[in-house]
Amino acid sequence: MQNTLLFSLALMASNGAAAAAGSVTEPPMAAIKGGTFAMGGPVPGPDKDYPTDQPVHEVRVPAFQMAKYEVTVGQFRQFVEATGHKTENQCWKFSSAEWGMDMGPGAWNTPAYAPGDYHPVMCVTWKDATAYAAWLSAQTGKPYRLPSEAEWEYAARAGSQGDYYFGNDATEVCRHANIRDFTGSKAIAAIIGRSGKAATCEDGAAFTTVVGMYEPNAFGLYDMIGNVGEYVADCEHLNYDGAPVDGSAWTTNCSKRDSPMMMHRGGSFSSRDVRTVVRGHAGDDNASSIGEGFRLALGGPVQAQAASAMRFEAELVKARAAERERRKAAK
Repeated sequence: MQNTLLFSLALMASNGAAAAAGSVTEPPMAAIKGGTFAMGGPVPGPDKDYPTDQPVHEVRVPAFQMAKYEVTVGQFRQFVEATGHKTENQCWKFSSAEWGMDMGPGAWNTPAYAPGDYHPVMCVTWKDATAYAAWLSAQTGKPYRLPSEAEWEYAARAGSQGDYYFGNDATEVCRHANIRDFTGSKAIAAIIGRSGKAATCEDGAAFTTVVGMYEPNAFGLYDMIGNVGEYVADCEHLNYDGAPVDGSAWTTNCSKRDSPMMMHRGGSFSSRDVRTVVRGHAGDDNASSIGEGFRLALGGPVQAQAASAMRFEAELVKARAAERERRKAAK
């Protein structure tokens, strides 16, 4: 209901803020066949105030489309320049504070958090993400939206039943994802003044990196774990008791906190545990450089890939090649 309303309002309120026809970059999409899967995991988390993946429950997900990549800095810039959308001017960052992070000046286009147009956008809020989806819908006539949490996990698993979509071996994660690897652990330790649990592998990036640098899952989706955590449409629930079983977003009976909390999935460059079932949460106006971004979903009949999406992928090939060369030179 909420996504439908946002789409309708955006169509009525584009009021001249549209970019030139054909200039808006649509995300390359992968068609995801519908199916039934067991959502959740068998081991409850240690913190009763943090969302767990219990209980395991069967969910039927209708066919939909999922963006192959996380929304990038360049794509988000189009939205801001076309609409004048105002984002937060502060976001969470690593620091030597007690928790290893604090709030400070920064935004989605701060160079340290946005090294290039093909990095995933972060320092954006859940509200920014839904506003971007509504704007893109208005420009294209397609109902882009955030995926539901069930759609996200179904797409991330890609038919697998292990800890990760490639199996259970945590030492293999860095072939598939940008996580808190050896390089990232050192970089973060230098900022916060202390080290944590040792990393298990090396992925070649200390912080975020160009989208699509690692192996995709069986559905052709990149960075479903790592790089940035991805907002979904669901509000926070501390477990799956009473969760929808039809693949829809769970937006009622939300956890009661001082401010609304929304779910994000997949972990980030700063995460060590990026198992497919792990759940994260953030305030709907929370902005963070520690790794929260988003990707889009699309319902309805599968449509031909937009010309702008094909251009984006052609340009992304060059950006990935440049990033590989940069890594070689840095060794």
